[in-house]
Amino acid sequence: MPEYRADRELPEQDADQTSLTIPVGLFMALSVAILALLGIGTRYYVHGDLNVIHSFLSLFFSINLLICYWEACLFLRRDYIEIRTEYWREWQRETGRQPSLEFLVTKVPLTQILSPTLWADAWATYSQYDGSYADRRTFGYNADIANGFVTPVPTLILYAAYTLDFLPALFAGILGVMLFWQWTYVTSVYWVSFFVAKRQTRISRREMYTYILAINSVWVLSALLGLYVSLCLVVNGNYSVLGY
Repeated sequence: MPEYRADRELPEQDADQTSLTIPVGLFMALSVAILALLGIGTRYYVHGDLNVIHSFLSLFFSINLLICYWEACLFLRRDYIEIRTEYWREWQRETGRQPSLEFLVTKVPLTQILSPTLWADAWATYSQYDGSYADRRTFGYNADIANGFVTPVPTLILYAAYTLDFLPALFAGILGVMLFWQWTYVTSVYWVSFFVAKRQTRISRREMYTYILAINSVWVLSALLGLYVSLCLVVNGNYSVLGY
């Protein structure tokens, strides 16, 4: 399994054998699982029950919080991402392997696991399927930066409200309508911008369905469920849609 080095385009250097490491993909899965179980477990501890909709949205909120950190890194390491995109493109030509899979199995020292430089490679590898993330003039690039800096706080508020019902249902519903609608709209416009720019002609059909349609559909389908929940909160004036 490959070791992470921020300078992988340079000749290989000896890896630090004393550092504890973790595969990038495993860290991602553990981060999302811990964040989601925190809300699910808190609900069970406080209310003594579980709810499918609450559990699903807890998972979605947790994924978005992780992505928000990546999106902050997209802004903080924008120049570096452009360089790494070219590196991974050349790496793929030479090896014939998928950069995204290589990134996921790369073992990273725990001391570097939150490094923005590390997560810049998430965007550099994704840019092999959509080059807009290596171009700060595009809609996708700027929409994701906005999501990264704007949505963490309302995400946390809704996550807590859905778990502990500490906000009036009307307030939580209004905030939810605003947040979930922008996710639905922005992701839909991203898809439109992708196909209008004919970026699908530069990748295989399998890559388009996997990396463009399937991954991004999470933000449309989950947001549509969130919109339904939010409207129920507004109309009903209580949290009954979440089982309270």
